[in-house]
Amino acid sequence: MALKREQVSAAITAGGASSRFGSDKALARLGEHTLLQRVALSLEGFGERLLVAPGGRYDLPGWRTVPERWAGRGPLSGLEAALSAAAGPFVAFAAVDLPGLTPAYWEVLLEAAEDRAVAACGPGGQLEPLAALYPLTALPRVRAQLQADRLRLRALLEDLDPVVLPWQAVVARAGEKVWVNVNRPQDLEDL
Repeated sequence: MALKREQVSAAITAGGASSRFGSDKALARLGEHTLLQRVALSLEGFGERLLVAPGGRYDLPGWRTVPERWAGRGPLSGLEAALSAAAGPFVAFAAVDLPGLTPAYWEVLLEAAEDRAVAACGPGGQLEPLAALYPLTALPRVRAQLQADRLRLRALLEDLDPVVLPWQAVVARAGEKVWVNVNRPQDLEDL
């Protein structure tokens, strides 16, 4: 059951403090674009576009800002906000600090979609929860984890029994830079 982009809501989570980066990493420039713009470009063509961030913090044309209800609880809080606001049956959920994401990356995940979450494994063999497809049906589990103070997004993803794509299959189509995570200014040099 491959999904089409227009059937899926896209969401970027950009509500973190960027403490290791030293400034707002969403606004850091890499070439012509900010990290936020780069991730948004990878999600072009998705039906609904949600930016999970404090209101008024960023201007991203065509994206609706959605505040976190569980602010300060990490990316799981961002996923809860995205799933709560989404209209489509799935959310393509991406972190702002993954500027190597490409449209090809999302195509690989969309082609593998079933009725459950879809995630890729990074080079180390672990699931990448910050660039995955989540079904709206996961919302009750997300909220239960938040209420129980179990904030590990990877643990939630594993509990959802996702379709898992090996990193080699993803890299073959999306390139190796897709896995670069920007936490410090030096990480931009890897791109």
